[in-house]
Amino acid sequence: MVTTPVKKLTFEEYLIYDDGSGFHYELVDGRLELMNPPTIQHFLIVAFLDTAFIAEIQRLSLPWLTFRETGTRTGKNKSRLTDLSVVTQEQARELIHASAVFELPPLLIVEVVSPDSIKRDYRYKRSEYAAVEIPEYWIVDPLKEKISVLWLEEGFYEETVFTGNQQVISRTFPELAITVDQVFSAGNL
Repeated sequence: MVTTPVKKLTFEEYLIYDDGSGFHYELVDGRLELMNPPTIQHFLIVAFLDTAFIAEIQRLSLPWLTFRETGTRTGKNKSRLTDLSVVTQEQARELIHASAVFELPPLLIVEVVSPDSIKRDYRYKRSEYAAVEIPEYWIVDPLKEKISVLWLEEGFYEETVFTGNQQVISRTFPELAITVDQVFSAGNL
């Protein structure tokens, strides 16, 4: 994890920060942390899940939207970039002309684990997402071929791990019919 040599930023400064490099950063305790570009496998898995979520949203005529690589505020001077998030249309409308960093908790967040994000996805984001009351958080781990679905219960996440041909159970999308194998097969060409 590389931290840029810039002074500490407030959350408000982060929202308008642009160093011209095109790189993506998370804000952690006022410091910018450079995010490595994802792998093609990562992009393919996120695209598969995005398509599945959009299909459920449309099928059920829900007033929700999905976004890739948006931010979620997780503290005073903290913002995490999510691989995929599901938000209400109202949440998106509030940011229509602003930086895509949600201050109200998304309905669901998905993170795809990469070798450099293991601790960040399993530990830091887990505790930060629970603290801001994100009701459902998926940790999709192609390294271990498992999907951990976490549901917020009284301020803490209860975790269910799915593997192989198990169908992934979601409270946000209770009728979603995808298996772990389907998700990871989508990451192959």
